[in-house]
Amino acid sequence: MTGVLHFPDSELPRIITADSHPIRRKMIDKDAVFVMRKLNQAGFASYLVGGGVRDLYLGKPPKDFDISTDARPGQIRKLFPNSAIIGRRFRLVQVFCKSGKVIEVSTLRSLSEHDLDGPEAILAPNNTYGQLPEDAQRRDLTINSLFYELENNTIIDYTGGVNDLDRSTIRIIGEPEKRINRDPVRMMRAIRHAARTGFTIEKATWQATCDNHHKLLYCPPSRLRDELFKDLYGGSACRWFNFAIESELFFTLFPLYRTILFSSPNNQPTCREQLQHLLSLVDQINRQAQNGKCRKLSQSFLLALLLLPWAEVTYELSSLKIKGGAIYQLSKKLRYNIDELFAIPFNLRKSIRQEIVTLLANLPQFVRFVQNDTHPKWLKKKSYYLQCLLFFRLSQKAISGESSSAESLDNLVDTISADSPRHLKKSKHSKKKSRPAFSPKKKGGIFGFRK
Repeated sequence: MTGVLHFPDSELPRIITADSHPIRRKMIDKDAVFVMRKLNQAGFASYLVGGGVRDLYLGKPPKDFDISTDARPGQIRKLFPNSAIIGRRFRLVQVFCKSGKVIEVSTLRSLSEHDLDGPEAILAPNNTYGQLPEDAQRRDLTINSLFYELENNTIIDYTGGVNDLDRSTIRIIGEPEKRINRDPVRMMRAIRHAARTGFTIEKATWQATCDNHHKLLYCPPSRLRDELFKDLYGGSACRWFNFAIESELFFTLFPLYRTILFSSPNNQPTCREQLQHLLSLVDQINRQAQNGKCRKLSQSFLLALLLLPWAEVTYELSSLKIKGGAIYQLSKKLRYNIDELFAIPFNLRKSIRQEIVTLLANLPQFVRFVQNDTHPKWLKKKSYYLQCLLFFRLSQKAISGESSSAESLDNLVDTISADSPRHLKKSKHSKKKSRPAFSPKKKGGIFGFRK
């Protein structure tokens, strides 16, 4: 560790006792409680950390219950035989519970990455273990840096996270400009949590995001892609989109929209309005999927929706009168442009690129068949039919700008639910026991020879 570590007010954390916060032990997952107690019984400290504490404080059911401890990964692994060590940049332990849940347990980390007097390296390594105040200061946002201690039912706050929760404020820990320079993805996380919680972004954090959005290009493409999918699947993609536009972060991720966002293809709503309509529908569908009412949209489907207004401006898909070989030629042009402008910068798999092209290239013929009030049998037999049909319906809603009623949304959800993968459909012969190809049906030998 280089330089001198600085901990603003870290030696005097705020301790919020049980009578001053809303979290109760019965609100915490039983498996998480078991893991924390077993660590304590073995002589280690353990804390519920991050988003779990934040959501419990806000009265929301947490998606995950993550735990931090002063035990090292090897010690945790020995304590929980049914576990595995994962991670490259920093190793943590996944504990597999009988209920099927997976509880992630990490060792408290140091502040080496955020040494205020250290080198100004973007994405500096952070593989050293530390103490509670160091671990709190190295986290991204104040509202995600809280620790819940089980034995005394207290919240430990080193960064003012409880005050920010009470004030509905999103704030990057420390100096936003410096912290963003060390890891630009923090800008995406600040916007994501503002969208999900409905909180406002603190002035210095917002200004630093607006001034440094271009630094996202320093991050690995696969990391940006993974963070983007968290935004799209979180149920608040429409609010996220508005934050991303206002900060210009959206144009760093999608430069192809920089000059056409306010364009109106064929007297339709602008690209921005279409994206807002589409992402609003995506949020509704994702909430239905979270409640188990339908399957969630695929990654390729979501990305195709994000590219749809751009494709309308570039190719005028809805007004194209093409079929047969012309669709193939359109697919080639789409594939080339999508690879160059979007897919390669995000390091997308070849299969995802092809599915995006399939959805966009087939849109003109779905428009044509709806106008003729017919869908031919050969089209209905295609493996992509239901997905393309859903894509068409969403595109029409984006163009019309109509709000989605509960009935129309149910129709969309039915389409998604009906699109079950072929490999999951049970064959009428699936119950028969398999046998080698050379094995005879009659007992007594093989290849016709008797034993």
